[in-house]
Amino acid sequence: MTEVKSKDPLQGVTLERIITDLHENYGWEALAEKVHVRCFEENPSIMSSLKFLRRTPWARTKVERLYVQMVKRKGSKPVQNIEG
Repeated sequence: MTEVKSKDPLQGVTLERIITDLHENYGWEALAEKVHVRCFEENPSIMSSLKFLRRTPWARTKVERLYVQMVKRKGSKPVQNIEG
């Protein structure tokens, strides 16, 4: 049987993984410059960012776009979380 690959670069990638990877790549300061939201600017943390982005669709969209750009620029596939 042939495996069907999704064209969605975010499939299987959690919001927590996205924020963690962006933070590791850019740091909070540069991330706040790229996406102007308070959760990246004032006392930033993974947990506060998750809470805010889960409730704010427009900000989550910007963060997801930045993540996809970062992954394309690096030329690697996003790390997928494997449950088990």
